[in-house]
Amino acid sequence: MVNTVGQLFLNTIKEFPKDDLFLYKEAKQYLPISTEDFGIKVKHFALGLKDLGMKVGDKMVILAENGPLWVMSDLANMSLGGITVPIYTSLVPEQVKYIIDDSDARIVVCSDPSLWRKIESVKGELSKVEHFILLKPTAPEGVLTVDEVLAKGKVRAEKQPGAFETEASKISPDDIATIIYTSGTTGIPKGVILTQANFISNVKTSAELLRFSETDTVLSFLPLSHVLERMVTLAYLYRGCSVAYAENVGTIAANLKEIRPHIMVSVPRVFEKIYSKVMDNVLTSSGTKRKIFFWALKVGKAYGERKIQKKNIPPLLGLKRKIAHKLVFSKVIGQTGGRIRFFVSGGAALSRDIAEFFYAMGLVIMEGYGLTETSPVIAVNTFEHLKFGTVGRPIPEVEVKIAEDGEIMAKGPNVMKGYYKKEQETADVFEDGWFLTGDIGHLDEDGMLVITDRKKDLIVTAGGKNVAPQPIENILKMNPYIANAVVLGDKRKYIAALIVPEMEKLRQYASEHNIEFESDTQLVGKDEIQKFLKSEIALSTSGLSPYEKVKKIFILDRDFEIEKGEMTPSLKIKRNIVEEKYRKEIEALYRNNTAHFSDEIE
Repeated sequence: MVNTVGQLFLNTIKEFPKDDLFLYKEAKQYLPISTEDFGIKVKHFALGLKDLGMKVGDKMVILAENGPLWVMSDLANMSLGGITVPIYTSLVPEQVKYIIDDSDARIVVCSDPSLWRKIESVKGELSKVEHFILLKPTAPEGVLTVDEVLAKGKVRAEKQPGAFETEASKISPDDIATIIYTSGTTGIPKGVILTQANFISNVKTSAELLRFSETDTVLSFLPLSHVLERMVTLAYLYRGCSVAYAENVGTIAANLKEIRPHIMVSVPRVFEKIYSKVMDNVLTSSGTKRKIFFWALKVGKAYGERKIQKKNIPPLLGLKRKIAHKLVFSKVIGQTGGRIRFFVSGGAALSRDIAEFFYAMGLVIMEGYGLTETSPVIAVNTFEHLKFGTVGRPIPEVEVKIAEDGEIMAKGPNVMKGYYKKEQETADVFEDGWFLTGDIGHLDEDGMLVITDRKKDLIVTAGGKNVAPQPIENILKMNPYIANAVVLGDKRKYIAALIVPEMEKLRQYASEHNIEFESDTQLVGKDEIQKFLKSEIALSTSGLSPYEKVKKIFILDRDFEIEKGEMTPSLKIKRNIVEEKYRKEIEALYRNNTAHFSDEIE
């Protein structure tokens, strides 16, 4: 019976012995870690923490890069009743200090010297921390190495055989497993309290619905400090999958070919970039190749539509699909390693067009929905129930209902215990036992959940029209010349937008049309570029209602950045930060036209 993280871990090392439970890149090659070796390390690290005085309910911070040692530290801590507090590696020292201090952490685990410098700069102010551990063979004075902790645990294990199993058996499903601080798209981050049962309920259901298998190899790249990657990692282990770690976001394309995974969990931004790359290659190819591609795409969509609707495939369509695969789709699939069973998309809304595009080529994206507060999955598409434009049906044991104002409410074993040390904030997000998600949506005729937007992001124009910005932004990002967009217009007469161009494409366009420029800033201010992007936006948004169409734009010369506080580590735009940073430019959009601003788009 698996009801706690410790039980999950012990079940994994018993049921799934393999040579490559984990794979990590070192010295330009992937190296395996066996189930046996990983199991020993987890047990020794856990007992090492016990030797340092860790008790049930003590908090341990992990500030580390993705990899087997992150998972080792987390499993070791949670298995014996410690509470893990993950921190995003992109946070600045003051943010790191806030989370360590607010969580009352007694132990801090850090992965390397560069991240240690963030801790070191605030170390003198961390009065509650008793031990610092560096996941390296050497460490500064006063800091323990991972090997020292493992050695302490090994001695304890030899003196007390079965000590890990004994301690793990004492942990209850109701015990707290983790406190995850929200990335803070608005306000001060809040610590979300999730119990062992919260995690395990989501792990079991997700692994079953998505059919994870011990024969699967997965590529992991989302931060383990993010609830989605953390939960699915537990689900992978629950089913005995092999987990390989990408070196970083920039190496995903190369790592896909090296690992040739069967599954990858991602955020929409990655799929948007893959789509843009494919389309860019198509649009710059010869006329014949373009015709073949769009013919194949049309065939793939027709085939996919019948497949989803469980209709018979006419022999001629089946033949065309085989030809399309050989001529076009196989090349795209090859870029993913050639073995993908499916992708999972979460963290933000995925464009329906992109989901259909991938499916037409034989690459399935299972879009899901959830929040940190729900461990995280509330709903997800599956092979049995797949519908583009939705996030799937609510998962078993999770109830969903829609409030009168359209807000999605959820109830189930995955819903958090509350926010750490924030009773009022906790009370504010519960109503008669239902968790208020803050998202707007509805259940369609097939029982599939459709997300419209964040409640706080909904735009109400001066004319009283309700406009959901996210779908418009997704439409804009489908354009090959637009990398990112923020739609504006709350309490305004019309909709406007901040536009981030695909700068490489824009430079190419400028070169082809003899538009001279010395910098990207100068380029985006050129009248010719303004007119061109206006025409592209008008074309992309032609199907929208008049009150939803973008009337004016301000063109940025760079994308939003995590390091500048404009995006969360899961690549969601922090609207409040962006709108404040570009407040003058936004005000000017509704006042006059100057450099970088467009005249009204017709």
